[in-house]
Amino acid sequence: MKLVATGLLVLLAVIFVISFALQDTYPWLQYVRAAAEGGMVGALADWFAVTALFKHPMGMKIPHTAIIPRRKDQIGASLGQFVESNFLSEDVVQAKIRSLGVSRRAGNWLARQENADRVAREGAAAIRGAMLVLNDQDVQDIIESMARRYVLDPPWGPPLGRLLKRVLDDGHHLKLVDLLVDRAADWVLNNEETVIRLVSQRSPTWVPQIMDALMGQKVHQELYKFVLAVQSDPNHEVRRQLDKYLLSLTEDMQHDPEMIAKVEAIKHNALGDPEVQTLAARTWETLKTALLDAVGDPESQLSRAFTTAVRDFGTRLATDAELSAKVDGWITEATGYLVRNYRSQIAGVITETVERWDAEETSKKIELQVGRDLQFIRINGTVVGSLAGLAIYTIANLLLG
Repeated sequence: MKLVATGLLVLLAVIFVISFALQDTYPWLQYVRAAAEGGMVGALADWFAVTALFKHPMGMKIPHTAIIPRRKDQIGASLGQFVESNFLSEDVVQAKIRSLGVSRRAGNWLARQENADRVAREGAAAIRGAMLVLNDQDVQDIIESMARRYVLDPPWGPPLGRLLKRVLDDGHHLKLVDLLVDRAADWVLNNEETVIRLVSQRSPTWVPQIMDALMGQKVHQELYKFVLAVQSDPNHEVRRQLDKYLLSLTEDMQHDPEMIAKVEAIKHNALGDPEVQTLAARTWETLKTALLDAVGDPESQLSRAFTTAVRDFGTRLATDAELSAKVDGWITEATGYLVRNYRSQIAGVITETVERWDAEETSKKIELQVGRDLQFIRINGTVVGSLAGLAIYTIANLLLG
């Protein structure tokens, strides 16, 4: 295109020379000369204007030339500001996101079996990669610190007391009491010899053995009757006393400093440093092994369940208008938040990228992208200059001839 535009200038220069030389012999060539002269002026003016955008014309450092190399950083900053103001507007971006129907498109894509399988495979690869990158000791330290912060450091007494009181208020402990009483009745019924032996062991030595046996049988019978009475009577005194004791225990666990201290002592004795460290290590090892085994087998229950869940979620997104609207709303709000808070940083990528470009290379890149149209400007300038030169000469002859 440069050759075409320059060739047209050369052609006009040749025409000008010929017409200028022969215009006295052939007066009509004066009009041709005027057109060629105007075309050369227009071609040279537009050549200068186009060239001045990218370099110094003919190497001469004329003011306000080589505009793009010289003002590259300012152009990049202006472009970034333009994009930020006109394209990264919160309203513009949110309107575009709403018009896309992201949730329905995503739902239709996820609902297809091959896509759900692909998501499951990619998820499995991500999990395996994460397992390889994570340091076991670091993860164990995190689990241990979380266990200490959220499980061991808070006092156990008050929350356990509140939990136990709620259990008692709702009567959930009654089945446990019934179970204990039933087991006690079964034990007493099946361990008569044990009861007799215990009575005999605690009887004075001077008492005859036959009396020990009779006394043991009597104690066993009375004990069994007592347990049966507790078993059959929901309002038995033993049950009421047990409820009373448990209620008192719940209050002490919540408000009695001594009882709270006892609970804390039991907690720390049961869950000291070695136990917590061992628990953290076992927890992570179990979780890691289970995850790696599951994601390594496409036919594992976890993999199949994940694939099914992805496909079902996609189907719901595509068919459930209410869910689709909610997800679109979340996406729109999230996009608006990102644009609202980070659009300057996003647009700044343009500015920073242009700043890193070499000035001469930038000029060449832009010239290659828009150079064809710029050469047409030169061609148009040549044509317009020719017509203008012809018109000016004609009008001058008509007015002054």
